[in-house]
Amino acid sequence: MSIEDRLIEDLKTAMKSGDTVTKDTVRLIRSAIKNAEIEKQGDLEESDVNQVLAKMAKQYRDSLILYREARRDDLVTKEEAELAVVMRYQPEQMSADDVRAIAQKAIEEVGAAGPGDKGKVMGKLMPQVKGKADGSVVNAVVGELLDALAG
Repeated sequence: MSIEDRLIEDLKTAMKSGDTVTKDTVRLIRSAIKNAEIEKQGDLEESDVNQVLAKMAKQYRDSLILYREARRDDLVTKEEAELAVVMRYQPEQMSADDVRAIAQKAIEEVGAAGPGDKGKVMGKLMPQVKGKADGSVVNAVVGELLDALAG
């Protein structure tokens, strides 16, 4: 079952059960996908839909940081619930250890010697983990590994 089909089914279920968080979030997801289709001027592949979901998840995480700093617990709770709904439709995310293993291979392949080679490593690594790992986790792991090489 495609993500689009799952979204439609989950929207129906949420409407019947009165689950407003899921209903509203699924509508937001469907709207974001529709906007991406309009922008692309055609249907999206599954990988494109995953990119839309990853972008939404990042926006929710960024909002959570701001709301926590502002001590807005009401908005933190709401954003966390909506993020959980978005995450249901994303592929399972890689752990930091999985990212570390792939990053180590990428470092060896590009011959990176320190933090100055981060761009080369990220260029090689990101296509492999796109949609499967949070960019901030990848960035942190690569930085840590490159710092260790230089250190």
